[in-house]
Amino acid sequence: MTNETNGNFGDFGGTYLPEFLADILGELAAKYDELKVTKEFQDELKALYKNYAGRPSLLYYAERLTKKLGGAKIYLKREDLNHTGAHKINNVVGQGLVAKALGKKKLIAETGAGQHGVATATIAAYLNLECDIYMGARDIDAQKPNVYRMKALGANVVHVTAGQGTLKDAVDVALGAYAQDHANSYYLLGSAVGPHPYPSMVRDFQQVISEEIKAQIQELEGKQPTAVIACAGGGSNALGAFTAFIPDESVELVAVEPAGKGADTDRHGLALGKGSPDMIHGFKTLVLHDEEGEIGESYSAASGLDYPGISPILSMLKENGRLNLGEATDKEAVDAFIALSHLEGIIPALESSHAVAYLFQDHGKYSNPDDIVVVNLSGRGDKDVENVFENLM
Repeated sequence: MTNETNGNFGDFGGTYLPEFLADILGELAAKYDELKVTKEFQDELKALYKNYAGRPSLLYYAERLTKKLGGAKIYLKREDLNHTGAHKINNVVGQGLVAKALGKKKLIAETGAGQHGVATATIAAYLNLECDIYMGARDIDAQKPNVYRMKALGANVVHVTAGQGTLKDAVDVALGAYAQDHANSYYLLGSAVGPHPYPSMVRDFQQVISEEIKAQIQELEGKQPTAVIACAGGGSNALGAFTAFIPDESVELVAVEPAGKGADTDRHGLALGKGSPDMIHGFKTLVLHDEEGEIGESYSAASGLDYPGISPILSMLKENGRLNLGEATDKEAVDAFIALSHLEGIIPALESSHAVAYLFQDHGKYSNPDDIVVVNLSGRGDKDVENVFENLM
């Protein structure tokens, strides 16, 4: 069901960069391949997951949500309870250890919703490294609490005003800064996108989510879930929730993309649903295009989903039929944000709310009480409450 060779995922992935940058990432790939099989690296990673990130995260039975929907039992994988409040910590712990092994002095990262920026600033503080976080001006306005958290952790937050002032533009500028300072710096990419080896690394460090789900649901229910659902922007939390289940074809995997103002408008982020193959940020994947055939602008009220591409691994899974697609508009996500808060006393990230919103749609899939559905609650909504109530209600 997967066709992965040296950073290529079927027809997607690869490395499309200037030669000197491709050589640098080739060295990174070789170092990662060397490190990941050593007992010392894996032991340190597992110790940090347990003692620093707070893993394993809970698998929570959402009883009132289940009763409200009147069908399958709904479980929430509580990545919002991790240190820093999202799944992003899983990846930065792993890549932080790689940066340390390479002897780097500074971490460079991009961020949209701010959760990856906070997580990167956190691991930089833990490892005593400098830290530059690139963030689009529009996202800075929408995610002020996370900007303050990054600054409190000692990071330098770089305002990106180019383009739309969103995640895509932050990636552009951060990559340029890394190219100029690669000898001293490590580029800590936050999602399962970009050139090889980043999609593989991010997937590997996030896979702990689905490994835990698999063990936890077996212990709680004595069987595997009917479906695992996750929101998808770049793809890190989705791949985290899906990867261990990919060989189990009886388990439906649903990636819920941001439909923004509507799938029939030009204000959405449906790269899997409406994109076509192209190169972006040094790799090939499904990408949104404008009427002239250029890479198009994406949109979502959830900053972490506002990206015109998607992980090449998810593109491959979609093309080979292993992945099912969902979508949720801004309004549906906000409604789900409020509903879960009222029903379970859990305020989800606006990104995660897209996955919750999928459950409320009238698709009739999960009406059997014997079914079990797991939603990956990728982050908490503290960062979103001001934006939701001031701009989206």
